[in-house]
Amino acid sequence: MSINKINDLSLHNHAISGQLHEAARRVIDSGWYAMGPEVTAFEGAFAQYCGTDHSIGVANGTDAIELALRAVGVSAGDEVITVANAGFYSSTAIRAIGATAVYVDILDDMLLMDPAAAAVAVTPRTKAIIITHLFGQLAEMAPLQALAKKNGVALVEDCAQSHGAMRNNKKAGSYGDIAAFSFFPTKNLGALGDGGAVATSSAELAARVRSLRQYGWTTKYTVADGGACNSRLDELQAALLSVKLPLLDSWNEKRRNIAMQYAKKITHPAVRTPVISGADNVGHLYVIRCQNRDSLKKHLHENGIATDVHYPILDCHQPVVGSDYAGVSLPVSEAARDTILTLPCYPELTMDEVNTIADCINSWK
Repeated sequence: MSINKINDLSLHNHAISGQLHEAARRVIDSGWYAMGPEVTAFEGAFAQYCGTDHSIGVANGTDAIELALRAVGVSAGDEVITVANAGFYSSTAIRAIGATAVYVDILDDMLLMDPAAAAVAVTPRTKAIIITHLFGQLAEMAPLQALAKKNGVALVEDCAQSHGAMRNNKKAGSYGDIAAFSFFPTKNLGALGDGGAVATSSAELAARVRSLRQYGWTTKYTVADGGACNSRLDELQAALLSVKLPLLDSWNEKRRNIAMQYAKKITHPAVRTPVISGADNVGHLYVIRCQNRDSLKKHLHENGIATDVHYPILDCHQPVVGSDYAGVSLPVSEAARDTILTLPCYPELTMDEVNTIADCINSWK
């Protein structure tokens, strides 16, 4: 059995292809392709789903982070606390503004931001904290909310990998001042192209994002807000996302079941599996840890099983930053970087395939 994809998007979209084609035809026939009724309808439905008062569609997830940061007042010279193990997406947004990323270490159990490390990193220049709900896991938000409130800084959620993650009936994206989502095709809620959204319950922040996503307009052709761009979710992607949104929770449940099956079936003593406790993890990526990661990766490849590493380079070690972070020590992040390995995990993956992957791991010598 060959399982040569981390995420099989053709399988994922095939089951609803009729609905997707009908949505696309509706948009094509309407003659309205940007900032129209499909975007408005999806924004309302997605805000309701997230438990926020507003959502604003944008062109992609990285724009969503940048616009969220600008909306809360981050500007050149400010500091933004974040983690270094999340693929440089937040770092890209921070650098686009001219702010400085301050990297802090992660907790060993979930590989998410360590609130104690974040507390030590706060300075008078700190304007915001970005908490990334990595791999589908909802971070423990209470200490981070308290830290942000104590220091008068904004709390920004990066929810690109956590659509629908929930704890105590409160979803990812509704904890902070503002949240950023990606609808890249591989996400739990993925478009058939690029897309993103910003969610917030602040009318003031929502209005700022709406202006920033469209040239800084206050009214058409009247530019009053600096730092703006052209970043709009288009009608076609909004219509396709509206088809998918009602199915998201059932897809997340399938991902969780796959993750729990992996944890049950993988018994190799050298492999560490993540803990999936419930609705606060939506199984976006199933990431195991192994000291001899490259050998295991090779073994799986030789048996026709795809894997990946999310992510192989810490943000503070990327070539583009040069020696700016030469003195930064992130021991937990560095140890995780060298041991993580992502296994296939998507709703259409069968339990037989999961068992085959687990058996292959268990046979590794």
